[in-house]
Amino acid sequence: MEEFSLMTILAVFEEMFGRGLFWAMVALAVAITLAWVYVLVRDRSLSMRKFLLAQLSMPVGGVAAVWFVLVMTNSSLRDLGGPIDGIVLLGVFAAGAVGFAILVYVVQSLLRGRPADS
Repeated sequence: MEEFSLMTILAVFEEMFGRGLFWAMVALAVAITLAWVYVLVRDRSLSMRKFLLAQLSMPVGGVAAVWFVLVMTNSSLRDLGGPIDGIVLLGVFAAGAVGFAILVYVVQSLLRGRPADS
Protein backbone atom coordinates (compact mmCIF):
# COMPACT_ATOMS: atom_id res chain seq x y z
CA MET A 1 0.00 0.00 0.00
CA GLU A 2 1.81 3.08 -1.25
CA GLU A 3 -0.78 5.70 -0.41
CA PHE A 4 -2.37 5.96 3.03
CA SER A 5 -5.42 8.21 3.02
CA LEU A 6 -8.69 8.74 4.84
CA MET A 7 -10.56 7.06 1.99
CA THR A 8 -8.37 3.96 2.41
CA ILE A 9 -9.15 3.78 6.12
CA LEU A 10 -12.87 4.24 5.46
CA ALA A 11 -12.80 1.47 2.85
CA VAL A 12 -11.05 -0.90 5.29
CA PHE A 13 -13.58 -0.21 8.06
CA GLU A 14 -16.51 -0.58 5.66
CA GLU A 15 -15.10 -3.92 4.55
CA MET A 16 -14.55 -5.10 8.15
CA PHE A 17 -17.93 -4.16 9.58
CA GLY A 18 -20.12 -3.77 6.52
CA ARG A 19 -21.19 -0.42 5.12
CA GLY A 20 -24.46 -0.15 7.08
CA LEU A 21 -23.04 -1.12 10.48
CA PHE A 22 -19.97 1.07 10.07
CA TRP A 23 -21.96 4.20 9.26
CA ALA A 24 -24.48 3.39 12.00
CA MET A 25 -21.57 3.27 14.48
CA VAL A 26 -20.26 6.60 13.15
CA ALA A 27 -23.73 8.17 13.51
CA LEU A 28 -24.04 6.79 17.06
CA ALA A 29 -20.61 8.16 17.99
CA VAL A 30 -21.54 11.60 16.61
CA ALA A 31 -24.86 11.55 18.49
CA ILE A 32 -23.19 10.63 21.79
CA THR A 33 -20.54 13.31 21.27
CA LEU A 34 -23.19 15.95 20.56
CA ALA A 35 -25.13 14.85 23.65
CA TRP A 36 -21.95 15.16 25.73
CA VAL A 37 -21.33 18.69 24.41
CA TYR A 38 -24.98 19.54 25.18
CA VAL A 39 -24.63 18.27 28.76
CA LEU A 40 -21.38 20.20 29.28
CA VAL A 41 -22.90 23.43 27.96
CA ARG A 42 -26.12 22.93 29.92
CA ASP A 43 -24.41 22.14 33.24
CA ARG A 44 -21.44 24.49 32.68
CA SER A 45 -19.17 22.10 34.59
CA LEU A 46 -18.25 18.47 35.09
CA SER A 47 -19.82 16.63 38.00
CA MET A 48 -17.02 14.75 39.72
CA ARG A 49 -19.47 12.16 41.11
CA LYS A 50 -20.78 11.35 37.62
CA PHE A 51 -17.25 11.46 36.24
CA LEU A 52 -16.04 8.94 38.83
CA LEU A 53 -18.80 6.47 37.99
CA ALA A 54 -18.04 6.98 34.28
CA GLN A 55 -14.37 6.21 34.92
CA LEU A 56 -15.23 3.10 36.89
CA SER A 57 -17.23 1.83 33.91
CA MET A 58 -14.32 2.18 31.49
CA PRO A 59 -13.08 -1.42 31.71
CA VAL A 60 -16.55 -2.64 30.74
CA GLY A 61 -16.50 -0.48 27.60
CA GLY A 62 -12.98 -1.56 26.70
CA VAL A 63 -13.74 -5.26 27.00
CA ALA A 64 -17.00 -4.80 25.07
CA ALA A 65 -15.15 -3.01 22.24
CA VAL A 66 -12.50 -5.74 21.98
CA TRP A 67 -15.17 -8.45 22.06
CA PHE A 68 -17.19 -6.62 19.38
CA VAL A 69 -14.20 -6.31 17.05
CA LEU A 70 -13.22 -9.95 17.57
CA VAL A 71 -16.77 -11.11 16.81
CA MET A 72 -17.15 -8.87 13.76
CA THR A 73 -13.83 -9.97 12.30
CA ASN A 74 -14.47 -13.62 13.15
CA SER A 75 -11.20 -13.75 15.12
CA SER A 76 -9.98 -14.76 18.54
CA LEU A 77 -7.10 -13.70 20.75
CA ARG A 78 -5.17 -16.72 19.45
CA ASP A 79 -5.12 -15.05 16.02
CA LEU A 80 -2.90 -12.17 17.16
CA GLY A 81 0.03 -12.24 14.78
CA GLY A 82 2.53 -9.86 16.26
CA PRO A 83 3.15 -6.71 18.24
CA ILE A 84 1.12 -4.47 15.90
CA ASP A 85 -1.97 -6.61 16.48
CA GLY A 86 -1.56 -6.16 20.21
CA ILE A 87 -1.14 -2.42 19.79
CA VAL A 88 -4.27 -2.22 17.63
CA LEU A 89 -6.22 -4.26 20.19
CA LEU A 90 -5.03 -1.94 22.98
CA GLY A 91 -6.18 1.01 20.87
CA VAL A 92 -9.59 -0.61 20.41
CA PHE A 93 -9.77 -1.18 24.18
CA ALA A 94 -8.84 2.45 24.89
CA ALA A 95 -11.33 3.83 22.37
CA GLY A 96 -14.10 1.61 23.74
CA ALA A 97 -13.27 2.59 27.31
CA VAL A 98 -13.31 6.32 26.60
CA GLY A 99 -16.45 6.10 24.47
CA PHE A 100 -18.29 4.10 27.12
CA ALA A 101 -17.23 6.54 29.85
CA ILE A 102 -18.63 9.43 27.82
CA LEU A 103 -21.84 7.47 27.24
CA VAL A 104 -22.21 6.69 30.97
CA TYR A 105 -21.63 10.34 31.89
CA VAL A 106 -24.19 11.54 29.34
CA VAL A 107 -26.82 9.01 30.42
CA GLN A 108 -26.36 9.95 34.08
CA SER A 109 -26.61 13.66 33.28
CA LEU A 110 -29.70 13.28 31.13
CA LEU A 111 -31.47 11.02 33.64
CA ARG A 112 -30.63 13.06 36.75
CA GLY A 113 -31.10 16.46 35.12
CA ARG A 114 -29.31 19.66 35.94
CA PRO A 115 -27.28 19.99 39.13
CA ALA A 116 -29.15 21.61 42.04
CA ASP A 117 -26.64 24.46 42.44
CA SER A 118 -27.24 26.02 39.00
